[in-house]
Amino acid sequence: MNVSLLSWCVILLAALAANLPFFNQQLFALIPLSKSADYRKPVWIRLLELIVLYFVVGAIARFFEASIGNAFAQGWEFYAVTGCLFLVLAYPGYVLRYLRKTHA
Repeated sequence: MNVSLLSWCVILLAALAANLPFFNQQLFALIPLSKSADYRKPVWIRLLELIVLYFVVGAIARFFEASIGNAFAQGWEFYAVTGCLFLVLAYPGYVLRYLRKTHA
């Protein structure tokens, strides 16, 4: 595959994965946490999902990089920057979940 196409696929996957915890009330959009209709997933579970999804997207990106050629070793700076980028990509989901006014 084309390197540019794989890069865009990783960016799109990261944007979708970063917003996934905010758009549903299930764990990783698969496991229901409660049978109650008015259940709201706690913030700490959403943050835990963000961390796990960051590493899942990172593993997929590492696989793509290895399939193209050599996978390069990264220092802590790389992980700090990509972690912050993942949080920035999660901002729209956070705004829609917690900062949007609900009309009663």
